[in-house]
Formats: sequence, C-alpha cells, structure tokens
Amino acid sequence: MTSNERRAVSALSLIMALRMIGLFMILPVFALYAPHLHGVTPTLLGLAMGIYGLTQALLQIPFGALSDHFGRKPIILCGLLLFALGSGVAAMAHTIVGMIIGRALQGAGAIGSTIMAMIADLTREEHRTKAMAITGMTIGLSFSIAMILGPLLTRWITVGQLFFLAMLFSLVAIVILYTLVPQPAASTWHRETEPELAAFVTLFKNADLMRLNSGIFILHIILTASFIAIPITLQNYVHLAEHQQGWLYGPALLIAFMFSLTGIIVAEKNQQLKPFFLIAIVLLGVSEILFFIAPNSLTMAAIGLTVFLTGFSTLEAFLPSLISKTAPATRKGTALGIYSCAQFFGIFIGGIVGGWLYQHFSLFSIYLFCVILSGMWLVLAIFMKPPHHLVTRLFKLSPQHWQTIQPTVKQYPGLVEITYIPEEATLYLRMDKHVLQHPDFFRLQETLQSSH
Repeated sequence: MTSNERRAVSALSLIMALRMIGLFMILPVFALYAPHLHGVTPTLLGLAMGIYGLTQALLQIPFGALSDHFGRKPIILCGLLLFALGSGVAAMAHTIVGMIIGRALQGAGAIGSTIMAMIADLTREEHRTKAMAITGMTIGLSFSIAMILGPLLTRWITVGQLFFLAMLFSLVAIVILYTLVPQPAASTWHRETEPELAAFVTLFKNADLMRLNSGIFILHIILTASFIAIPITLQNYVHLAEHQQGWLYGPALLIAFMFSLTGIIVAEKNQQLKPFFLIAIVLLGVSEILFFIAPNSLTMAAIGLTVFLTGFSTLEAFLPSLISKTAPATRKGTALGIYSCAQFFGIFIGGIVGGWLYQHFSLFSIYLFCVILSGMWLVLAIFMKPPHHLVTRLFKLSPQHWQTIQPTVKQYPGLVEITYIPEEATLYLRMDKHVLQHPDFFRLQETLQSSH
C-alpha cells in the first residue's frame, strides 16, 4: 500500500475503534448502573441495553446509500455527531426513558458501512482485502480494550461519566476525520463493500448464507443477554464490585484471545473451519452452564468467562470469513449488509428478551435461555456445508474484449465462478488457491490484463 492508503486505513480504523470503545465499554457495567435510574424495570433495562442495535440495524444501509450521493465525510460527520449527542443524553439521563433515548441516538450514528465504503474509495482493488482485514482486527481489539476499560474506569469515574468519555471519543474521531483522512477523488458504489438492494431477495433464498446470518443473530442475542446476567452475578454472588470486575475480564480476554487465535490459524491452515466453528458454539453453551451451576464460585466464574469469550471471539472472527467464502463474488457487499443487520437486530432482541426473562422469572433463566439458543444453533450449524476455500480476482475488461475472450475463460479448468458486469466493465473470477500457481493461469491473467 502507498503512504496515503496506509494513512487512510489507519485513520478510518481508528475512528471505528473510538466509536466501538465508546459503545462497548458500557456493556460490562450497564446492568449494574441502570437500576439507579428512575422508573427502571429489568425489561426496560434490557431495552436500554439493546436499543442501539435496533437503530443501527435500521440506519446503516440508508447511511451508506446517502454517502454515495452526498459524500463519505459529511455522512460520517453526521453519524459521529449523532453518537456524541446520544452519549451526552445518556450521560445526563436520570430516568430509564432518557437512557433509552440516548442509547437509541448512539446507535443512530450508524457509520460502519460508510467507513468501509470510504476505505474502498481510498484503496486500490489489490490492497482492499488487506485494508478490510486491518479494520476487522482493529474492531476486535477495540472490543477487548472496551471490556477491560469500562469496569476499571469505574474505580475513578461513574458509569454516567463513561458516556461523557464516549462523547469525547466521538469528537476526537471528528478531528481525525478532517485532519488525517484524505479526501477521496470520488465516492463510488463498491460491490464488495456496499449492499445492492436488488440482490437482497436472491441472497435471502441462499440456505447457507441464511444459516450464517441466523448464527450472527443468535451470537449477539447471547452476548447481550449474557451481559445483563454476568455483571449482576459477579456483584451479587461472587461479591466483585464494578471496578474489581475489570481485573477478571483482563486475564479472561487475554487467554481467550490466545485460544481463539490459535484455533483460527489451525482451522484456516488445515481448511477445517466447520469443526472449529462447531466447537466454538459448544463452548458458548458450556460457559452458560458453568455460570448457572456455580454462581458463587470465583474460580468457576473466571473459567466460565474465559470459555465464553473464547467461543465468542472465535465465532465473531469465523462468521464474516464464512460469509465472504459463501457469498457470490459479485454480491459480497450485499451479503455483508444483511449479515450486519442480523448482528445488530440480535443485540436488540438479546437486550429485550434478557431483561424480560430477568423480570418475569429469574436472573438464572437468562443462562438457561442462552444454553437453549446455543443448542439450537449447534443443530443448525451441523447441517452447514463446509466452506469452499476460494480466492477472487478482478479484471477490468471492455465489453468488446470480454466477448472476444469469453470462450477461453469459460473453458479454463478450475474456475468455480465467472461473472462479468458490463456496466462496470469488470470480470470476477473465483477459484481454488492452487489454480493461481498454475503456469497456464499466469498466461490467462496476462491475456486478461492486456485486454484492458
């Protein structure tokens, strides 16, 4: 990548990270703070916890579409200002209704898809996959930092002040946007990062993609519902105060990161994603059982939290990769758009259902609910086809040259998917990795590149 590309990817990833930390550092402490708000019930607590997922799911695709017409920076600015406003409202809220409004506004700043589109604007096609991978790793690291930071900071500041800190992060992100992020020459629609509305129905009919979308939906139901129960369990049964819980999250996240990273590397290297995927789902269910059967034990809580975070981190890494491997090459942006919506709707449903179960049954009914969901997901995933380990190559060809070379390309062995988009003058080829190393493919590639 050029220096401008590296600067763009680093700055936009940092903007995403600041927003993610602002959102997720609240997660491990919110259930302990919300009972102090006027008018709170467990169901409303859950609603306040998950409402940002609903507004984010509803607005991220419209924000991305608006950015194609009005430019990336103005839309990202609008999203960051909404997030800052929501954080300020939540920080000053004394009632649960005020908190719900603040959290909804936080989610309304749904700029994730716009940032991805801007990264695509500012990077060349051959470096785009690397750029997206850097952003994905930054998001994963941000989640870990936030989970440790939130509880630890409550030693010195209140949870309400954490929202003010989230507002500050958003304002810093605006400064980064206008000082470090280059202005793209043009904001164009990118098939690999942005959804195509006309393709939604087709992808909803794809059974393998829908299994994966159901998976991310269930995973984030479990995440949000669990973090209604886990902080309260640690406080009321293990007798860990808010700020002490951060010392438990830190080692658990570190161990979980090492286990999940090892599993991901081994799975990718040996092309064994499905077995490791199934194991990670089992780990989720096991962690919920551990919290259910031994709520008073610090040792079991530490093991349960480590097992939970290992399963969650592994699945959170596997699912986008599986979507990318399963989706048609020309519809990856649409597939990822549906995937993101399912993820955020899961956050919303997890908050609502978790709070409702806590109010009408007990705290521990949340753990049982998550065990049942994990079991349902495991059954669903068992019937998932092992993913094809394919690579995608793009070539710019005029329609006239495509007509000439089409018979040669279609007869070439080892090409799994061949799609030409005339209006974009782009040819998409998907193939097994070994095809790339074949001397005949080098000659085919030279022919395609010379046809541009």
